[in-house]
Amino acid sequence: MRLLGNILWLILGGLFLALGWAVIGIILCITIIGIPLGLQAFKMAQLTLTPFGRHVDYGGGLGSLLLNIIWIIVAGLWMAIGYVLAGLANCITIIGIPFGIQSFKMAKLALMPFGAVIS
Repeated sequence: MRLLGNILWLILGGLFLALGWAVIGIILCITIIGIPLGLQAFKMAQLTLTPFGRHVDYGGGLGSLLLNIIWIIVAGLWMAIGYVLAGLANCITIIGIPFGIQSFKMAKLALMPFGAVIS
């Protein structure tokens, strides 16, 4: 099921989303200040490429918490809202429910990427 879900995900737009995240990560890594943000964009690209069968473990300490607060204020809230809306749109049909669940997983990562590990 994971393989089929990931193939359908890639065909239906996941590849373009992952490439978009990768380009954003490259642009952010141009400056020294943007490198931590660029690494988080690469993390999003990795999960967006093949979300089925992957789990996100959240952890980290005070540093991750502070960076997540800054991330939420700067961009994370709007990205998470976009993923939640996409997840709700996917969940309208029974066939789209697995894709909606993956969108909700990505919404949580988009909201708080620092300290998260994708396995």
